Formats: sequence, structure tokens, C-alpha cells
Amino acid sequence: MIGERLKELRTLHGLSLRQLAAQADVSATLLSQIERSVTDPSLETMRRLAAVFGESVASLFTGATDASVTISRPGNRSMLIAPKGRVSYERLAPGNGQLEVLRAVLQPGEMSADEPRGHPSAECVYVIQGELVAQIDGVDYTVVAGESISFDARLPHRYRNTSSSATEIILSVTPPNP
Repeated sequence: MIGERLKELRTLHGLSLRQLAAQADVSATLLSQIERSVTDPSLETMRRLAAVFGESVASLFTGATDASVTISRPGNRSMLIAPKGRVSYERLAPGNGQLEVLRAVLQPGEMSADEPRGHPSAECVYVIQGELVAQIDGVDYTVVAGESISFDARLPHRYRNTSSSATEIILSVTPPNP
């Protein structure tokens, strides 16, 4: 799915694998593996690729559609894979450039990013299970199961699980950030 869309965008922009790799600061081998669906890209790689094309991360998914009704079923969802120690996200909505809805389970010690980062969006995080520390603009907010936190995502932020058990969240971002 992502591989097909990446190849489509690369071809549309008249770029070779090596040219795209250089612009996105990733290896041509990795891009080839992504295009052939041998591996899934990390969220950081997707951000870099989207930036080269001037697109949102959501645009890299062929599931993006203008359909007015979609059903997201387990086993058919795309994953945004993160490096070890960072949280990976499961896409609950196909992404239409307006709204990104993600599910994640943060294991003890996992975080969304090494450093807080801002982007021009609004975010809302709902904690399904466990306890989440949302660091927003240098302030730590503890959010527990059944609670949510909403904020201007231009403020530098990240999410951490500082507890001893898993934390499950639903994250909504509008508009999706590149």
C-alpha cells in the first residue's frame, strides 16, 4: 500500500530512487524495500518523504480516499513503525488530509519522541488504559484512563509512559502533520 503510493509519487515527480533517497536523507536500499513492501517505513522516514513531495504523511497511504464512509478493521490497518523505545501507531482512519486517528500502546518507558516537537495542528489524546504523561511546552500533564487532553500542537510536545504497566491511547490530529 505505502510502497505503491511512494513509487507513484516518486515517478510523478520524476525522481530516481537515489535522487529521492538523497533528498529525504535515507538510503536508496531502504526506499527500494519500502516500494517492494519488504519493509515498513518508520514515522520519521515517512515525514522525510512527505516533506520531499510537499505532502502530508497521510498522503503516503493509498487508502486515502474521498469516500464518505469507511470501515477500519483490525488486520487491514497500516502501521507507523517507530524505532525501539518509541511508540508505533496503528492508523484507525484511512486519512483524507483532514484528520488522522491513531491507536498506540506505550509499553513502560516508551515515548513518542526523544525530544518534544511541535507542528501546525490540533491534537487530542484519549487514554483508554493506564497512565500517560503528556509533556506540552515544558509542562508534564498526567492523564489517566477515561481522561483526554487536547492542545495546540504547535507547542512542542511528546508522550511518555513512566508507569510500570502498558498505556493504550487514541490520538487524533487535525490536520495531519507532515
